[in-house]
Amino acid sequence: MSGSDKTRDLAGQRVLVCVGGGIAAYKALELVRRLRDAGAEVQVAMTAGAQQFVTPLSFQALSGQPTRTTLWDGAAEQAMGHIELARWADRVVIAPATADLMARLAHGLADDLVATLCLATTAPILIAPAMNHRMWQHPATRANLATLRERGIQVVGPNDGPLAEGESGPGRLAEPEEIVAALSGATLRAATVPQDLAGLNVVVSAGPTYEDLDPVRYLGNRSSGKMGFAVAASAARRGASVTLIAGPVQLATPTGVARVDVRSAAQMHRAVFAALPADIYIGAAAVADYTPREPAANKIKKSSESLALDLVRTPDILAEVAAQTQALKLVVGFAAETNNVAEYARRKLEAKRLDMIVANRVGIADGGFESDQNAMTAYWKDGERSFASAPKTQLADELIDLIVERLNA
Repeated sequence: MSGSDKTRDLAGQRVLVCVGGGIAAYKALELVRRLRDAGAEVQVAMTAGAQQFVTPLSFQALSGQPTRTTLWDGAAEQAMGHIELARWADRVVIAPATADLMARLAHGLADDLVATLCLATTAPILIAPAMNHRMWQHPATRANLATLRERGIQVVGPNDGPLAEGESGPGRLAEPEEIVAALSGATLRAATVPQDLAGLNVVVSAGPTYEDLDPVRYLGNRSSGKMGFAVAASAARRGASVTLIAGPVQLATPTGVARVDVRSAAQMHRAVFAALPADIYIGAAAVADYTPREPAANKIKKSSESLALDLVRTPDILAEVAAQTQALKLVVGFAAETNNVAEYARRKLEAKRLDMIVANRVGIADGGFESDQNAMTAYWKDGERSFASAPKTQLADELIDLIVERLNA
Protein backbone atom coordinates (compact mmCIF):
# COMPACT_ATOMS: atom_id res chain seq x y z
CA MET A 1 0.00 0.00 0.00
CA SER A 2 1.44 3.38 -0.98
CA GLY A 3 1.75 6.35 1.34
CA SER A 4 -0.98 8.21 -0.57
CA ASP A 5 -3.32 5.22 -0.22
CA LYS A 6 -2.67 5.04 3.51
CA THR A 7 -3.51 8.68 4.13
CA ARG A 8 -6.94 8.23 2.54
CA ASP A 9 -7.90 6.69 5.87
CA LEU A 10 -7.78 10.23 7.30
CA ALA A 11 -10.56 11.49 5.02
CA GLY A 12 -13.28 13.00 7.18
CA GLN A 13 -11.27 12.57 10.40
CA ARG A 14 -11.28 15.52 12.78
CA VAL A 15 -7.69 16.15 13.84
CA LEU A 16 -6.74 18.61 16.56
CA VAL A 17 -3.14 19.76 16.13
CA CYS A 18 -1.58 21.12 19.32
CA VAL A 19 1.62 23.09 18.75
CA GLY A 20 4.27 23.32 21.47
CA GLY A 21 6.81 26.08 21.99
CA GLY A 22 9.93 25.06 20.11
CA ILE A 23 11.70 26.11 16.94
CA ALA A 24 10.27 23.02 15.24
CA ALA A 25 6.83 24.69 15.46
CA TYR A 26 7.37 25.93 11.92
CA LYS A 27 7.12 22.33 10.69
CA ALA A 28 3.63 22.09 12.16
CA LEU A 29 2.48 24.41 9.37
CA GLU A 30 3.45 21.77 6.82
CA LEU A 31 1.80 19.11 9.00
CA VAL A 32 -1.50 20.98 8.91
CA ARG A 33 -1.26 21.31 5.12
CA ARG A 34 -0.56 17.61 4.67
CA LEU A 35 -3.44 16.64 6.96
CA ARG A 36 -5.80 18.82 4.92
CA ASP A 37 -4.45 17.24 1.72
CA ALA A 38 -5.25 13.82 3.23
CA GLY A 39 -8.88 14.89 3.66
CA ALA A 40 -8.85 15.57 7.40
CA GLU A 41 -10.64 18.45 9.10
CA VAL A 42 -8.05 20.30 11.15
CA GLN A 43 -8.20 22.72 14.06
CA VAL A 44 -5.13 24.11 15.79
CA ALA A 45 -4.38 25.00 19.40
CA MET A 46 -1.13 26.71 20.38
CA THR A 47 0.80 27.17 23.59
CA ALA A 48 2.07 30.63 24.49
CA GLY A 49 5.59 29.49 23.61
CA ALA A 50 4.52 28.30 20.17
CA GLN A 51 3.23 31.79 19.38
CA GLN A 52 6.77 33.12 19.83
CA PHE A 53 7.85 31.07 16.79
CA VAL A 54 4.81 30.99 14.48
CA THR A 55 1.74 33.23 14.31
CA PRO A 56 -1.79 31.95 14.91
CA LEU A 57 -2.80 33.61 11.64
CA SER A 58 -0.50 31.29 9.68
CA PHE A 59 -2.28 28.23 11.08
CA GLN A 60 -5.67 29.82 10.50
CA ALA A 61 -4.82 30.38 6.84
CA LEU A 62 -3.78 26.73 6.37
CA SER A 63 -6.48 25.06 8.48
CA GLY A 64 -9.38 27.25 7.41
CA GLN A 65 -10.41 27.47 11.08
CA PRO A 66 -9.71 30.03 13.83
CA THR A 67 -6.61 29.15 15.83
CA ARG A 68 -7.21 28.67 19.55
CA THR A 69 -4.54 30.10 21.84
CA THR A 70 -5.98 30.62 25.33
CA LEU A 71 -8.45 29.36 27.89
CA TRP A 72 -9.42 32.97 28.51
CA ASP A 73 -11.11 33.69 25.18
CA GLY A 74 -14.40 35.19 26.33
CA ALA A 75 -16.30 34.50 23.11
CA ALA A 76 -15.10 30.92 22.69
CA GLU A 77 -15.52 30.02 26.35
CA GLN A 78 -19.10 31.25 26.63
CA ALA A 79 -20.10 27.69 25.73
CA MET A 80 -17.06 26.02 27.36
CA GLY A 81 -15.20 26.04 24.06
CA HIS A 82 -12.23 24.01 25.27
CA ILE A 83 -14.54 21.13 26.23
CA GLU A 84 -16.31 21.36 22.89
CA LEU A 85 -12.98 21.25 21.08
CA ALA A 86 -11.83 18.27 23.16
CA ARG A 87 -15.05 16.44 22.22
CA TRP A 88 -14.79 17.48 18.57
CA ALA A 89 -11.46 15.76 17.95
CA ASP A 90 -11.22 12.22 16.60
CA ARG A 91 -7.44 12.38 17.01
CA VAL A 92 -5.08 14.75 18.82
CA VAL A 93 -1.56 15.40 17.53
CA ILE A 94 1.02 17.34 19.55
CA ALA A 95 3.85 18.59 17.33
CA PRO A 96 6.31 19.62 18.52
CA ALA A 97 5.97 18.04 21.95
CA THR A 98 8.59 19.88 23.98
CA ALA A 99 10.20 18.53 27.15
CA ASP A 100 8.12 21.00 29.18
CA LEU A 101 4.87 20.02 27.48
CA MET A 102 5.60 16.30 27.91
CA ALA A 103 6.27 16.88 31.62
CA ARG A 104 3.00 18.75 32.08
CA LEU A 105 1.05 16.04 30.24
CA ALA A 106 2.70 13.28 32.28
CA HIS A 107 1.73 15.03 35.53
CA GLY A 108 -1.83 15.76 34.42
CA LEU A 109 -1.55 19.54 34.60
CA ALA A 110 -4.21 21.77 33.07
CA ASP A 111 -2.41 25.10 33.23
CA ASP A 112 -3.00 26.24 29.65
CA LEU A 113 -5.29 25.48 26.72
CA VAL A 114 -3.23 22.66 25.18
CA ALA A 115 -2.69 20.77 28.45
CA THR A 116 -6.37 21.18 29.35
CA LEU A 117 -7.50 19.89 25.96
CA CYS A 118 -5.31 16.80 26.34
CA LEU A 119 -6.70 16.14 29.81
CA ALA A 120 -10.30 16.65 28.69
CA THR A 121 -10.30 14.65 25.47
CA THR A 122 -11.06 10.95 25.12
CA ALA A 123 -9.57 10.87 21.61
CA PRO A 124 -6.30 8.98 20.96
CA ILE A 125 -3.25 11.22 21.35
CA LEU A 126 -0.06 11.13 19.29
CA ILE A 127 2.98 13.14 20.31
CA ALA A 128 5.98 14.05 18.15
CA PRO A 129 8.77 15.09 20.55
CA ALA A 130 11.39 17.70 19.60
CA MET A 131 14.11 19.11 21.83
CA ASN A 132 17.86 19.24 22.44
CA HIS A 133 19.33 15.75 22.50
CA ARG A 134 20.54 16.14 26.10
CA MET A 135 17.04 17.10 27.20
CA TRP A 136 15.64 14.08 25.31
CA GLN A 137 18.08 11.74 27.05
CA HIS A 138 17.60 13.23 30.53
CA PRO A 139 16.17 10.72 33.05
CA ALA A 140 13.25 13.06 33.81
CA THR A 141 12.21 13.16 30.15
CA ARG A 142 12.64 9.38 29.82
CA ALA A 143 10.43 8.87 32.88
CA ASN A 144 7.77 11.22 31.52
CA LEU A 145 7.92 9.44 28.17
CA ALA A 146 7.43 6.05 29.84
CA THR A 147 4.43 7.41 31.75
CA LEU A 148 2.84 8.73 28.57
CA ARG A 149 3.42 5.44 26.75
CA GLU A 150 1.83 3.52 29.62
CA ARG A 151 -1.28 5.66 29.16
CA GLY A 152 -1.51 4.61 25.52
CA ILE A 153 -0.11 7.77 23.93
CA GLN A 154 1.52 7.07 20.56
CA VAL A 155 5.02 8.49 20.07
CA VAL A 156 6.60 9.33 16.70
CA GLY A 157 10.29 10.22 16.65
CA PRO A 158 12.30 12.15 17.46
CA ASN A 159 14.70 11.69 14.56
CA ASP A 160 18.47 11.74 14.79
CA GLY A 161 20.37 14.55 13.06
CA PRO A 162 21.44 18.19 13.17
CA LEU A 163 19.62 20.35 15.72
CA ALA A 164 18.87 24.08 15.67
CA GLU A 165 21.60 24.91 18.19
CA GLY A 166 24.32 23.45 15.98
CA GLU A 167 24.58 20.13 17.81
CA SER A 168 23.50 16.73 16.52
CA GLY A 169 21.66 13.79 18.04
CA PRO A 170 18.18 12.40 18.68
CA GLY A 171 15.82 15.35 19.08
CA ARG A 172 14.68 16.46 15.62
CA LEU A 173 10.94 16.58 15.06
CA ALA A 174 9.74 13.74 12.85
CA GLU A 175 8.99 14.96 9.35
CA PRO A 176 5.34 15.91 8.67
CA GLU A 177 4.89 13.02 6.25
CA GLU A 178 6.10 10.59 8.95
CA ILE A 179 3.58 12.00 11.44
CA VAL A 180 0.73 11.79 8.93
CA ALA A 181 1.70 8.20 8.05
CA ALA A 182 1.85 7.23 11.73
CA LEU A 183 -1.48 8.92 12.40
CA SER A 184 -3.09 7.07 9.52
CA GLY A 185 -1.28 3.83 10.23
CA ALA A 186 -2.59 3.73 13.80
CA THR A 187 -6.15 3.40 12.50
CA LEU A 188 -5.10 1.00 9.73
CA ARG A 189 -2.92 -1.23 11.87
CA ALA A 190 -5.49 -3.85 12.78
CA ALA A 191 -6.52 -4.23 9.14
CA THR A 192 -3.12 -4.16 7.46
CA VAL A 193 -0.60 -5.61 9.95
CA PRO A 194 -1.25 -9.06 11.42
CA GLN A 195 -1.44 -8.97 15.20
CA ASP A 196 0.06 -12.46 15.50
CA LEU A 197 2.27 -11.50 18.46
CA ALA A 198 -0.59 -9.97 20.46
CA GLY A 199 -0.47 -11.01 24.10
CA LEU A 200 3.20 -12.02 23.95
CA ASN A 201 6.06 -10.36 25.82
CA VAL A 202 9.19 -9.88 23.72
CA VAL A 203 12.59 -8.79 25.03
CA VAL A 204 15.12 -7.50 22.48
CA SER A 205 18.72 -6.50 23.18
CA ALA A 206 20.45 -4.20 20.72
CA GLY A 207 23.62 -2.20 20.11
CA PRO A 208 27.14 -2.54 21.53
CA THR A 209 28.40 -2.55 25.08
CA TYR A 210 31.21 -0.31 26.28
CA GLU A 211 33.64 -1.77 28.80
CA ASP A 212 35.46 1.04 30.63
CA LEU A 213 39.25 0.89 30.89
CA ASP A 214 39.48 4.14 32.82
CA PRO A 215 37.37 7.32 33.08
CA VAL A 216 38.42 8.26 29.51
CA ARG A 217 38.75 5.08 27.44
CA TYR A 218 36.66 1.99 26.82
CA LEU A 219 36.59 -1.22 24.80
CA GLY A 220 33.70 -1.27 22.37
CA ASN A 221 32.56 -2.37 18.94
CA ARG A 222 30.95 -0.88 15.86
CA SER A 223 27.40 -2.15 16.35
CA SER A 224 24.92 0.63 15.54
CA GLY A 225 21.88 -1.06 17.08
CA LYS A 226 19.89 -0.47 13.89
CA MET A 227 18.95 -4.11 13.37
CA GLY A 228 17.84 -4.68 16.95
CA PHE A 229 15.81 -1.46 16.98
CA ALA A 230 14.15 -2.46 13.70
CA VAL A 231 13.28 -5.89 15.12
CA ALA A 232 11.81 -4.32 18.27
CA ALA A 233 9.71 -1.94 16.14
CA SER A 234 8.47 -4.77 13.93
CA ALA A 235 7.49 -6.94 16.92
CA ALA A 236 5.58 -4.01 18.46
CA ARG A 237 3.69 -3.43 15.21
CA ARG A 238 2.65 -7.07 15.30
CA GLY A 239 1.02 -6.58 18.69
CA ALA A 240 3.76 -7.71 21.09
CA SER A 241 4.59 -5.98 24.35
CA VAL A 242 8.26 -5.17 23.68
CA THR A 243 11.08 -4.29 26.05
CA LEU A 244 14.22 -3.06 24.29
CA ILE A 245 17.51 -3.27 26.20
CA ALA A 246 19.71 -0.76 24.34
CA GLY A 247 23.46 -0.31 24.53
CA PRO A 248 24.97 3.16 23.99
CA VAL A 249 23.47 4.16 20.61
CA GLN A 250 21.98 7.38 19.24
CA LEU A 251 18.68 5.99 17.95
CA ALA A 252 15.11 7.07 18.64
CA THR A 253 12.93 4.66 20.60
CA PRO A 254 10.52 2.80 18.29
CA THR A 255 6.82 3.51 18.70
CA GLY A 256 5.16 1.33 21.32
CA VAL A 257 8.43 0.00 22.77
CA ALA A 258 9.62 0.26 26.38
CA ARG A 259 13.33 1.09 26.33
CA VAL A 260 16.01 0.47 28.96
CA ASP A 261 19.42 2.09 28.31
CA VAL A 262 22.60 0.35 29.49
CA ARG A 263 26.33 0.75 28.88
CA SER A 264 28.27 -2.35 29.91
CA ALA A 265 27.81 -6.09 29.47
CA ALA A 266 27.13 -6.42 33.21
CA GLN A 267 24.42 -3.76 33.03
CA MET A 268 22.87 -5.43 29.98
CA HIS A 269 22.89 -8.77 31.80
CA ARG A 270 21.02 -7.26 34.75
CA ALA A 271 18.52 -5.43 32.53
CA VAL A 272 17.73 -8.49 30.41
CA PHE A 273 17.04 -10.68 33.42
CA ALA A 274 15.00 -7.93 35.06
CA ALA A 275 12.79 -7.94 31.94
CA LEU A 276 12.11 -11.69 32.23
CA PRO A 277 9.93 -13.71 32.24
CA ALA A 278 9.05 -13.23 28.58
CA ASP A 279 7.77 -15.33 25.71
CA ILE A 280 10.51 -14.46 23.21
CA TYR A 281 14.06 -13.22 23.64
CA ILE A 282 15.91 -11.81 20.62
CA GLY A 283 19.57 -11.19 21.41
CA ALA A 284 20.64 -8.79 18.66
CA ALA A 285 23.17 -6.93 20.82
CA ALA A 286 26.92 -7.19 20.17
CA VAL A 287 27.88 -7.84 23.79
CA ALA A 288 31.58 -7.65 24.67
CA ASP A 289 33.11 -11.06 25.40
CA TYR A 290 35.73 -9.55 27.74
CA THR A 291 35.89 -6.66 30.17
CA PRO A 292 38.79 -5.23 32.25
CA ARG A 293 39.22 -7.07 35.54
CA GLU A 294 39.71 -3.75 37.36
CA PRO A 295 39.00 -0.49 35.49
CA ALA A 296 41.53 2.17 36.44
CA ALA A 297 40.23 4.86 38.78
CA ASN A 298 42.27 7.51 36.95
CA LYS A 299 43.31 8.00 33.34
CA ILE A 300 45.96 5.48 32.27
CA LYS A 301 49.04 7.53 31.33
CA LYS A 302 51.27 6.78 28.36
CA SER A 303 54.41 5.46 30.07
CA SER A 304 55.80 2.62 27.92
CA GLU A 305 55.88 1.28 24.36
CA SER A 306 53.26 -1.37 25.11
CA LEU A 307 50.30 -1.87 27.41
CA ALA A 308 48.97 -5.16 28.74
CA LEU A 309 45.33 -5.37 29.73
CA ASP A 310 43.99 -7.91 32.20
CA LEU A 311 40.62 -8.93 30.78
CA VAL A 312 38.03 -11.37 32.11
CA ARG A 313 35.03 -13.02 30.46
CA THR A 314 31.68 -11.28 30.66
CA PRO A 315 28.46 -13.17 31.47
CA ASP A 316 27.08 -15.10 28.47
CA ILE A 317 23.66 -13.47 28.40
CA LEU A 318 22.35 -15.49 25.46
CA ALA A 319 23.32 -18.87 26.89
CA GLU A 320 21.95 -17.99 30.31
CA VAL A 321 18.62 -16.86 28.86
CA ALA A 322 18.38 -20.06 26.79
CA ALA A 323 18.93 -22.08 29.97
CA GLN A 324 15.91 -20.50 31.66
CA THR A 325 12.97 -22.75 32.41
CA GLN A 326 10.47 -19.91 32.60
CA ALA A 327 7.87 -18.92 30.00
CA LEU A 328 10.28 -18.52 27.07
CA LYS A 329 8.87 -20.02 23.88
CA LEU A 330 11.71 -18.98 21.59
CA VAL A 331 15.29 -17.74 22.08
CA VAL A 332 16.90 -16.13 19.02
CA GLY A 333 20.57 -15.19 18.89
CA PHE A 334 22.64 -13.19 16.43
CA ALA A 335 26.14 -13.93 15.14
CA ALA A 336 28.32 -11.36 13.38
CA GLU A 337 31.20 -13.16 11.68
CA THR A 338 34.02 -12.20 9.31
CA ASN A 339 34.49 -15.72 7.86
CA ASN A 340 33.09 -19.27 8.03
CA VAL A 341 29.71 -17.74 8.82
CA ALA A 342 27.57 -20.87 8.54
CA GLU A 343 30.01 -23.07 10.47
CA TYR A 344 30.41 -20.65 13.38
CA ALA A 345 26.69 -19.87 13.49
CA ARG A 346 25.63 -23.52 13.73
CA ARG A 347 28.32 -24.15 16.35
CA LYS A 348 26.93 -21.27 18.42
CA LEU A 349 23.35 -22.48 17.89
CA GLU A 350 24.22 -25.88 19.36
CA ALA A 351 26.60 -24.76 22.10
CA LYS A 352 24.19 -22.18 23.53
CA ARG A 353 21.11 -24.38 22.96
CA LEU A 354 19.28 -21.68 21.01
CA ASP A 355 16.07 -22.12 19.06
CA MET A 356 17.39 -20.00 16.20
CA ILE A 357 20.44 -17.96 15.28
CA VAL A 358 20.67 -15.19 12.72
CA ALA A 359 24.11 -14.79 11.16
CA ASN A 360 25.61 -12.17 8.91
CA ARG A 361 29.02 -11.28 7.63
CA VAL A 362 30.61 -8.06 8.86
CA GLY A 363 33.60 -6.10 7.63
CA ILE A 364 32.20 -5.83 4.10
CA ALA A 365 30.85 -2.93 2.08
CA ASP A 366 27.10 -2.23 2.18
CA GLY A 367 26.37 -4.59 5.04
CA GLY A 368 26.97 -5.50 8.67
CA PHE A 369 27.69 -2.96 11.37
CA GLU A 370 26.75 0.71 10.85
CA SER A 371 25.08 0.07 7.47
CA ASP A 372 21.37 0.55 6.82
CA GLN A 373 21.48 -2.54 4.57
CA ASN A 374 22.30 -6.13 5.38
CA ALA A 375 22.00 -9.72 4.23
CA MET A 376 21.66 -12.61 6.66
CA THR A 377 20.81 -16.26 7.15
CA ALA A 378 18.74 -17.78 9.94
CA TYR A 379 19.61 -21.27 11.17
CA TRP A 380 17.68 -23.66 13.38
CA LYS A 381 18.12 -27.34 14.20
CA ASP A 382 16.58 -28.76 11.05
CA GLY A 383 16.66 -25.86 8.63
CA GLU A 384 17.82 -22.48 7.48
CA ARG A 385 16.56 -19.49 5.53
CA SER A 386 18.56 -16.85 3.69
CA PHE A 387 17.52 -13.22 3.47
CA ALA A 388 18.84 -11.26 0.50
CA SER A 389 20.44 -7.85 0.96
CA ALA A 390 17.76 -5.33 1.91
CA PRO A 391 17.17 -2.42 4.30
CA LYS A 392 17.36 -3.56 7.91
CA THR A 393 13.78 -2.43 8.48
CA GLN A 394 12.62 -4.85 5.77
CA LEU A 395 14.82 -7.65 7.10
CA ALA A 396 13.32 -7.12 10.55
CA ASP A 397 9.80 -7.64 9.21
CA GLU A 398 10.92 -10.78 7.36
CA LEU A 399 12.64 -12.10 10.48
CA ILE A 400 9.51 -11.56 12.57
CA ASP A 401 7.56 -13.49 9.92
CA LEU A 402 9.98 -16.38 10.41
CA ILE A 403 9.79 -16.15 14.19
CA VAL A 404 5.99 -16.41 14.01
CA GLU A 405 6.39 -19.49 11.76
CA ARG A 406 8.80 -21.12 14.20
CA LEU A 407 6.48 -20.39 17.13
CA ASN A 408 3.75 -22.29 15.35
CA ALA A 409 5.99 -25.08 14.00
